[in-house]
Amino acid sequence: MTIQNDPLLSVENLSVSFDGFKAVDDLSFQLEKGEIRVIIGPNGAGKTTVLDLICGRTKATSGSIQFEGRELTRLKEYDIVRAGVGRKFQTPSVYEDLTVFENLEISYPSGRSVFEALFFRRNKEIVHRIKEISEMIFLDKQLDRKAADLSHGQKQWLEIGMLLIQDPALLMLDEPVAGMTVSERVRTAELLQRIIQSRSVLVIEHDMGFVEKIAHRVTVLHQGRIISDGSMEHVKNDPKVVEVYLGH
Repeated sequence: MTIQNDPLLSVENLSVSFDGFKAVDDLSFQLEKGEIRVIIGPNGAGKTTVLDLICGRTKATSGSIQFEGRELTRLKEYDIVRAGVGRKFQTPSVYEDLTVFENLEISYPSGRSVFEALFFRRNKEIVHRIKEISEMIFLDKQLDRKAADLSHGQKQWLEIGMLLIQDPALLMLDEPVAGMTVSERVRTAELLQRIIQSRSVLVIEHDMGFVEKIAHRVTVLHQGRIISDGSMEHVKNDPKVVEVYLGH
């Protein structure tokens, strides 16, 4: 992993309270370019809330989120997407009645107005990009299949592809391998290694075997605070982590 001087994402003293309950409490970390960082921790630790804060779904009570030098806490959700942050939720949300090709095509960032969208014509550049992404997500032989006919794992890959076609600099994935077969998990690890050639990935995951395969750094949350941060080896052997999470 090559570390650049400027982090892609810099989270400083981030907190959010819901009715007096601190879901995220004074959180600080940096994500480098080309890095896969995995956030782990027990249920209710604040993991999904961190992604919600970064993508603008939840507004921070205090603190700062700098992404490529821009302050995200001041931006609306759709402006954060445009700035280059892609978010995938736990449940795949693909268009079941459309083919794999059409799902990717509909996600293509054309910057079109409503008027232009009415007269949209498929061009070589779009077709080339769809083929490129479909190969990356192992669905190049499934382009004409309806999304409804894909396996659960393939739907997860398709949704990742729908984000990748928008070319985000940061991809955030919430439990990407939940419900996948063993072979699909292996391929997903391979997919993430391909993805970080040109972007960074922030992952929430419970599957420790998968985390071990993919993570450059692991951040452990407990009650909204970081209790450990570092390599998987470091985190695994941290007595605090064993006590609150891995020992369960």
